[in-house]
Amino acid sequence: MPIVYKPEYTMAALLKLDNVSKTFGDREVLHGVSLEVAPKEVVFLVGPSGSGKSTLLRFCNLLEHPSSGAVLFEGADILKQKNVNALRQSVGMVFQSFNLYPHMTALWNVAIALRLVQRKSAREAREIAHHFLAEVGLAHRGSAYPAELSGGQQQRVAIARALALKPKLMLFDEPTSALDPELVGSVLDVIRKMRHEGMTMLIVSHEMQFAREAADKVVFLDQGRVVEAGAPAALFGNPQQQRTIEFLSRFSLAGSHG
Repeated sequence: MPIVYKPEYTMAALLKLDNVSKTFGDREVLHGVSLEVAPKEVVFLVGPSGSGKSTLLRFCNLLEHPSSGAVLFEGADILKQKNVNALRQSVGMVFQSFNLYPHMTALWNVAIALRLVQRKSAREAREIAHHFLAEVGLAHRGSAYPAELSGGQQQRVAIARALALKPKLMLFDEPTSALDPELVGSVLDVIRKMRHEGMTMLIVSHEMQFAREAADKVVFLDQGRVVEAGAPAALFGNPQQQRTIEFLSRFSLAGSHG
């Protein structure tokens, strides 16, 4: 049984952000950003803190609304979406802070949305939850509470919870930033597995080496604008913009090959 549902698409872009901007008070944090994510494509958003990456990500499942521009999912403008729960079943999201229910076991953290949103029976919800915990390597921790799990394990429970709803697109907002370095690898391994299974993903990350390895496309944002975008080999190996070179130099990636 595969890790995720893999529907067939006929359109070129599953997700399209068209000239989106965002203003908080008199401060514009995003300036006319456009990008597309094709089915089964893995796109990384990278850039310094405060560049608007997480805000852009939050547009994609209506946790935030742009001040102007359009967000299209499967060709439909989600800003006109009346059923936000339906959208969030199709567009899953994993946060940096896990957001697990502390009073529920790992199994029920995964199963609860299946019960409340999809109206599955308790038995079916448990079976599906167990399957997806197994897919992220946690079949043996279903009865554990979040406080009994490491940060890496909690994040994998959060990924299993999102996957259990069989989304067509997964959003990741700095999924490893709250983890101790030795725990990062287990979460990245799950994302690699999802990529192998064909999940479409839009990922905000500071893990530059992982972006270089796993991305189909990398988008570099700075001060609310797209500075440069392209295949990881081109963006990391031969960046065209001085600001990109300056940013990547912090990671010893700009101009490097191999």
